[in-house]
Amino acid sequence: MTVSFPEFALLWQRWQGQTTPAVHRRLVCWIARQLSEGEQRLLLLAFRNCGKSTLLGLMAAWLLYRDPDHRILVLAAEQALATKLSRYARQVVERHPLCAALRGKGAGMWTDDAFTVARQAAWRDPSLLARGIGANITGAHADTVICDDVEVPNTASTASRRAWLRDRLAEIEHIVSPDGIQIYAGTPHTYYSIYARQARAEVGEETPYLDGFRRCVLPILTAKGDSVWPERFPPDAIATMRARIGPSAFASQMLLHPTAPSATRFDPDQIQDYDDDLELIERNGRHILSIGQTQMIGVSAWWDPAFGRVGRGDSSVVAAVFVDADGGLWLHRVAYLQVDEAAGLDPASQQCHEVARLAAHLHLPSITIETNGIGAFLPGLLRQALARARLGISVQSANARQNKDQRILQALEVPLAARLLHAHRSVLETPFRREMREWRPGVNQRDDGLDAVAGAIAATPVRLSTQPPAPRTADWRGRGVVQANTDFSI
Repeated sequence: MTVSFPEFALLWQRWQGQTTPAVHRRLVCWIARQLSEGEQRLLLLAFRNCGKSTLLGLMAAWLLYRDPDHRILVLAAEQALATKLSRYARQVVERHPLCAALRGKGAGMWTDDAFTVARQAAWRDPSLLARGIGANITGAHADTVICDDVEVPNTASTASRRAWLRDRLAEIEHIVSPDGIQIYAGTPHTYYSIYARQARAEVGEETPYLDGFRRCVLPILTAKGDSVWPERFPPDAIATMRARIGPSAFASQMLLHPTAPSATRFDPDQIQDYDDDLELIERNGRHILSIGQTQMIGVSAWWDPAFGRVGRGDSSVVAAVFVDADGGLWLHRVAYLQVDEAAGLDPASQQCHEVARLAAHLHLPSITIETNGIGAFLPGLLRQALARARLGISVQSANARQNKDQRILQALEVPLAARLLHAHRSVLETPFRREMREWRPGVNQRDDGLDAVAGAIAATPVRLSTQPPAPRTADWRGRGVVQANTDFSI
């Protein structure tokens, strides 16, 4: 009769002359309970340095003790991290009194990153194989896949790296057996973490990446603010850690809130979102354009053009910002234009037709094209497209000379801080929201949507007040009219 995982772990700790802290007993019992209930998809989120990788190494050894024919694949962000877990699992197999049979006749490969225990099955794959997430694992097969810290700054710091990580993790479905187990363990390193509980619509997610996984979330502090491991992390040590690494990194790595490790310059949560569409009516011979109950008195549209090829180079973006009488900015559209390379029209003409349709839909009186780079010949093409559509919309040209970072900061920082920026929900579902959250001055990053919005905000017209001037208050500063006698005449 085989012993349970908690018993296996407790025996190992006693054999090593160590006690088992309550936090480890909690995690071990959770894993055992989920496996006994037939759960095949597990997510273990636990604070840094809590020993979760050690427990996963113990679990790997226990799985082989329970079934020597079991095959395990360990994946980590780097080969060294995966090998570290594999090495510990091998040491448990070598030394645990219950694993003696695994070390007997028939054991094969016995290295740090791969070893084979004594078993009956003639598998091509070792009992445990450790690989970095970037390694070629095509052709591998496993009954359990352990993803230990696959998300780290190196795999989550940029949108392209996060997309690459998801592509690599998708390979697991071709490796794990149909009734196999997948276990993820780690801490979130970005707002767009694979461990996030909510889907991020702005990156195209309709469900969370690990939707359907049974979760265990263990932050370093309880709901009352007490340490879950006071023997190792007393309150003063936690306070020192928080001060040393900063509140954002502490929230991400120790409290397990998916946030960016560094401070966000533009917080999308400061934007006031809305669902209302534009409504154009005629009243007393005048046309009135409103969003919901708010009348608009101005609009600025900016096109920052690019080739518009999906996944290649900069994005071609059109932004339209409406203005109300109180100075509120209503970001109604941020359109990332794309071209169909199989279509008969050239990319420039395709984009001009799309911009013309957008301008008509938004009742734009004019649109400004940034003519840096490829935009130099677009004003003429857009005027032709507007003329063919019989739209009386003017086209302006603008050559951006100011540093782009300064232009974005000057346009967005004050409206955000003053809570003057509104955005349609469709805008917040585009890459614009992600660009805001990740933008840092002086960093090479995707900011095409931000650049277009900054251009539109900067180009909004300054309107003179229609209110009568307020009466001047009495001058109480002790100044008066002084008359001086002179002895000359003019």
